[in-house]
Amino acid sequence: MHSIAFQIGRLNIHWYGIFIALGFLAALAVLQYKRKYANMTPDQIFDIGIIAVVGGVIGARIFYVIEFRHQFSGNLLKIFRIDQGGLVFYGGFLLVLVILWLYSRWKKLSIARIFDIYGPAMALGHAFGRIGCFMQGCCFGRPAQHGGVAFPAGSAPALKYPDFATTKIAENGQTFICSLSLHPVQLYESAANLLLCIALLLLFRKVKKVGQIAASYFIGYGLIRFSLEFLRGDHTDSILGMTPAQFIGIFIMIPCGIFFYLYFGKYGEDAYAAGKPE
Repeated sequence: MHSIAFQIGRLNIHWYGIFIALGFLAALAVLQYKRKYANMTPDQIFDIGIIAVVGGVIGARIFYVIEFRHQFSGNLLKIFRIDQGGLVFYGGFLLVLVILWLYSRWKKLSIARIFDIYGPAMALGHAFGRIGCFMQGCCFGRPAQHGGVAFPAGSAPALKYPDFATTKIAENGQTFICSLSLHPVQLYESAANLLLCIALLLLFRKVKKVGQIAASYFIGYGLIRFSLEFLRGDHTDSILGMTPAQFIGIFIMIPCGIFFYLYFGKYGEDAYAAGKPE
């Protein structure tokens, strides 16, 4: 994989940044498509899009620095190099939820409806983002017994899972070792998020109460992430024998999703009091 797409002068344009940008545009398109459901104007949709980018990046980077703090012990300025990858989804997700709640109170909007349209938008944007992770070589998987993808020498996967059979020595004596064949777990998650987005969009025609689509996203993504974490090979910390993402998924995302689905099913307002969606 080559993390750099092209150069403009001395500026390297990374695939990671390109796919993050594409993910933002895709998510914004979903939000605009479903804005009438949330009774929002195009300007308000743009506002929450900016919230997603700014709040998401800040929260995701904070969680990454906490989880992989050993990477920054010798150079704190690396904390700001987000162009080189290094975002933890749950960090951005949780911060954005808080900011959206504050925004809904300020604009007197239904937070449940905002979360409903945010679910499929988040899933689609995340699908693009994981392709960026794959191109960058972050969030990599464990060694695969059959198939898999090898990452180039010098990448994070190659440093953790070197395949010494690929060793090459340059004329200057520098050694190059590619990675073992690893599960392309980033692409697995990208495909799963795309399917989740489609399922949530279809659910708009079936759901009866507001908040249940958002709850379905919590459950769906919690299950996806918990399962795929077993194939991840980049973690260093654990909580009760689980990765931080598994802990959040099984103890926060899924239980909250089930609770909100049942709660809104009983007490939530009708999703389409004025008729079915477009």
